[in-house]
Amino acid sequence: MAEARVVVGLSGGVDSSVAALLLKRQGYQVTGIFMKNWEDDDTEEYCSSRQDLVDAVAVAERLDIDIEVVNFSVEYRDRVFRNFLEEYQAGRTPNPDVLCNAEIKFKAFLDHALAMGADHIATGHYARIREFEGRFQLLKADDGGKDQSYFLYRLNQQQLAKSLFPLGGLYKREVREIARNAGLPTHAKKDSTGICFIGERPFREFLGRYLPDQPGPMTTPEGRQVGRHSGLMFYTIGQRHGLMIGGAGAPWYVADKDIPGNRLIVVQGRDHPALCKDRLTAGSLNWISGEPPRTGWVYSAKTRYRQQDAPCTLSRVGARTCDVAFAAPQWAVTPGQSVVVYEGQACLGGGIILE
Repeated sequence: MAEARVVVGLSGGVDSSVAALLLKRQGYQVTGIFMKNWEDDDTEEYCSSRQDLVDAVAVAERLDIDIEVVNFSVEYRDRVFRNFLEEYQAGRTPNPDVLCNAEIKFKAFLDHALAMGADHIATGHYARIREFEGRFQLLKADDGGKDQSYFLYRLNQQQLAKSLFPLGGLYKREVREIARNAGLPTHAKKDSTGICFIGERPFREFLGRYLPDQPGPMTTPEGRQVGRHSGLMFYTIGQRHGLMIGGAGAPWYVADKDIPGNRLIVVQGRDHPALCKDRLTAGSLNWISGEPPRTGWVYSAKTRYRQQDAPCTLSRVGARTCDVAFAAPQWAVTPGQSVVVYEGQACLGGGIILE
């Protein structure tokens, strides 16, 4: 193990910094890679990548490890951003972080690291990997508030076999304490949020540069028009802010999208039944073990990252799609987002919500 070589994805944040530190302390031969995934409109005003690179280099110097900058922007545009635009154009709300992990961090980056002679790659993700009965399992992190297995459900056996998650057994406060005690320059750095290639720029402004606006009516489920929308791509199920509907009464929420009619369906009140669904159909399935879960068995699942796990059963599990039925209705189930299935602490996989 002492001679094993690990290439760590150094993002310039505290999590990947501590991941590299811990691996070096464990005796691994550690090299850092800073991934450059986006180049369009890469300005200081909106994008933090230049400062992130400076911080990643400073961490590498502190740890006395080599660091390389690798440009994956072509792969990112072809494998992630193109899908992002296609999904929004179709009226869905994609999660590019899920695809970025599967296609860039654990595919393009993994391939590059193996070509460098690495035995493993490592990242600062909060998740755990366990080998059980000849297969690799993806487990939730000990820190339930930071667990990122939801974003990693598209990984496969080959990717997990070559990956390390050094932070899986730590809490965020412990990670920052380790970084501070080690004198890492990122110990107090604020966590990044939002979609990486959009940064801090206004979402509508960004998306409007790539997709044409198609305004249309905003109606109740019964067909009564209550306003106008700017384009279905700018809205997501459960959205409350930015609807610009006047009048008294409970707040309005986006409940559905009529794609053929270019109508945005809105309802009043967070508890409106149109905002809740007890079943869904998912496609683009990925099961981490390589085998689908059993039908009729009670698992748990979530349809968005910050959601609590909810009891569910699976049916009609095929090669392309499956149905998920929940014991209780789930709020704002959103086409384009992911439904991720768990059995206890183990993430089994999941798929993209179709309806």
